[in-house]
Order: sequence, then structure tokens, then C-alpha cells
Amino acid sequence: MPLASRSLARLINSKLRTNTLVGFQLKCFASTQTTDLKEVLRELIPKEQKRVAAFKAEHKDTPIGQVTVDMIYGGMRSIKGLVYDTSVLDANEGIRFRGKTIEECQAELPKAKGGEEPLPEGLFWLLATSQIPTQEQVDWVTREWNNRADIPQHVVTMLNNFPAQLHPMSQFSAAITVLNLNSKFAKAYSDNVPKSKYWEYIYEDSMDLIAKLPTIAAIIYRNLYRDGTAVGAIDPKKDWSWNFATMLGYDNKYFIDLLRLYLTIHSDHEGGNVSAHTSHLVSSALSDPYLSVAAAMNGLAGPLHGLANQEVLIWITKLVEKIGITPTDEQIKQYVLDTLKTSVVPGFGHAVLRKTDPRYTCQREFALKHLPNDNLFKIVSQLYKVVPSILGDIGKVKNPWPNVDAHSGVLLQFYGMKEMNFYTVLFGVSRALGVLAQMIWSRALGFPLERPKSLSTDGLMALVAAQKKAATGDKPKA
Repeated sequence: MPLASRSLARLINSKLRTNTLVGFQLKCFASTQTTDLKEVLRELIPKEQKRVAAFKAEHKDTPIGQVTVDMIYGGMRSIKGLVYDTSVLDANEGIRFRGKTIEECQAELPKAKGGEEPLPEGLFWLLATSQIPTQEQVDWVTREWNNRADIPQHVVTMLNNFPAQLHPMSQFSAAITVLNLNSKFAKAYSDNVPKSKYWEYIYEDSMDLIAKLPTIAAIIYRNLYRDGTAVGAIDPKKDWSWNFATMLGYDNKYFIDLLRLYLTIHSDHEGGNVSAHTSHLVSSALSDPYLSVAAAMNGLAGPLHGLANQEVLIWITKLVEKIGITPTDEQIKQYVLDTLKTSVVPGFGHAVLRKTDPRYTCQREFALKHLPNDNLFKIVSQLYKVVPSILGDIGKVKNPWPNVDAHSGVLLQFYGMKEMNFYTVLFGVSRALGVLAQMIWSRALGFPLERPKSLSTDGLMALVAAQKKAATGDKPKA
């Protein structure tokens, strides 16, 4: 790697670890008491546009890394090729939402009265502004989403006519797509609105879509698993998660708090994961937020992404069937070793993280507080104790620690949500928060159409050969 690249990489990593870079960013995003989120963004965006423009002008030719053949064939793993501001994933610290760890978010973000977990409304405000919101600002977001939650009748009709065999994620994605009939951004674009105004219409669509997602998800859930019973009306006195839980048919206060936690921690995971990158790519073509988020949901539906928590629960269910609901550590160990003969242990390892996923840790803390004696939770705890050492002994696993998917399904099961096919829809409702907050900023900062260069296998081989000849001083034959 060139010296300039190494120096810049060390500088960036150091500043991220010490939070200096985050502190610099927060200076630009000074706190305000205004409760209207759009007005707050209207104040912040010109400042950030100026800061980014100056940085680009000064450093436009600065190299920031080296791409290897292994990275190209390895799914572009670790290639630095995106700007995505709402969250950053650090291999050693885990996810940071605008510089805040999950633990800090749990401590600092406003909570519902009587609740112990952060409100997703506050997390969205943080993602959109880099500011920890006041209780009044979070209450404003709640009211705004409640006021925008009505679902067009054509969407309801479509959902009610889907075959029961159609996967919940397919239904979810389709419903989001057809919501774009009322896209304010699409209409504004067709009316030749100036580029400087794009972000305002993306904001409006984003707020509308987030408001409607719980109702859409609840209709799907009720149609598939509750005999098509009505979801009821939005209660203006309830927060976003509480209304969602009620529409699903759950009134346990601890489940509601679990849902608040779930919707917060699954919201964003920097820009390189499939769902975030898909929304980033599709929206760069100026597709409206509905089309962009629908595309992201189709990526999230894959077994290597959002479907993973279902895979974990299936694996644990098979474990229970084979060795019982109260297995010993030795039985767990043997079951893991048997699994590794033909596959992997789902829920362990991560493409970036090199420690226990903080999203796993906060769910574990919730379980220790509210369901310490649940047998499935005890099995998850045994796996936490047994699996890392086994994977570490193999020597081929970079991260033997559990990720977020190792825990979430067990918690949902405890409170009665046993329909595993639906879990990814919950994930999708949450992930929309992160990708839409970033989408507002992508348009505000004028990010262009994404168009990376691809190579054929022959072309890549020829490029590598030419570089080797150049490095050794050999001249190509005429």
C-alpha cells in the first residue's frame, strides 16, 4: 500500500477509535431545541454540504487504499468504496450510530414512560442529525409517524389477496413497491424540482414510509398467522413500537420494550451490508425511497443476510430434538462438532466484527433480566460458552464469537412470536430507519450515480500480468 494510503488509513482508524473524528462531526451538527426534524435538517445540511465540498476539493486525488484480486473475487470484501455517514462498523468495537455505541444509545436516547429501552424514534433522529434528541423532539417524531400511518386502500387490497404460500418478505417488498404511487419525490422529479431540493422530498417519502411499515407488516402477520383479523387503528398516544406490537396482537409490556430494542439495534450496520448497499445503489439512480427500500428488502430476505436469525432458530430446534431441552455442555459440544463436519454453526462469526457482537450482548442482558430461566435462553448461553473455543481451536475462523442472529429468535419465541418466517420482516421494518436516514443525506450531498468498473476474468488476468511486467521492468512483446 502506498505510504500516503497507509498514513491516511492509520489516521482515520485512530480517530474513529478515539472518537475524535466523531467529535469533529458533532461540532458541525450543533444541538437545537427545535422539534421539527425537517427544520433541523434544513439548518444542518448547508453546513455539511460546505464541509464535504471543501474536503473533496482539497483531497480529491488522495488514495485511500489498495484493491487486491482476492478482494475482487471475494465479493468486494473490505474495499473502501462508499461514503455512508449514519453508522460505522468497527471490527473491535462493533457498530456505532453516528459515533454512539449501542450501550451509549441505551443510556442516552429517550425512553417511553415506564420503558427501559431506547425509542427507535430517537435513534432515527440521531441517525438523521448526529444529535441525541430531547424527549420533546422524540415525541414530535412519534406524532409525525402516527399522523402519516394510513395505508392506501389499493395496498391493503393487494395484501389481502396474496396467496398464503407467498413468503412474508415477498409480500413486504411488494407492498413497499406499490406505495410509490404516492411518492412525493417521484412527482417532484417529474416536475423538474431543482437538485438542491431533492433531499426535502426524499425526507417526506422517508417519513411517510417509516410511518406505514408497521401497519403493512402487521397486516401480513395477521393475514398469515391470525386468520386475517384486523390490525386496528393507530393510537396517537402510543409510540411507534407500541402501536406496532398492538397491531401484531401483543400487549405484554416486556415484549413491547423488546421490540423497541430490536427495532433500534437492527436499524443500521454501515453501508457495505447487502440491504444498505442495495438501497444506496438503487437510490443513486434517483429511484424514489419506496423502490430503493423495496430493493433493500429483497436483499435482506437472503439466507446470508436477514434470514440468518431464522436459520439459527431452526438449528437450535434440531439440537433440542436430538439432545433434549436441558443438554449438558458436553452434549452441546458434541452437537457443535457434528455440525462442523458438514456445515457451519449459524449465529457465530461476522464478516467484519472480531469480537462478540454488541447487538448480541444487549439482547443477552435483556434476557438475563426478563427470562433467565427460559430453557432456550440457557441453550444460547451454553453455546456462548462452548462454541467460541471450538471455533478458535479450528484455527480457520477469524471471529468465533456470536453475532446478533444468535439471540433474537429465542427472545421472540419466548414472548409467543414463534412464526420464524416473519422475523426478517421485523428486521426490515428496523433497517428502513438507517437506509432512509442515509438516503436523505445522499441526496442532500449530491452523491452521484454509482457506476463501479467491472472486469472480465481475461481482462483481470491481463491487467495483473501487465502490472507485474511493469514492476519488474519487463517490456511487453510487440
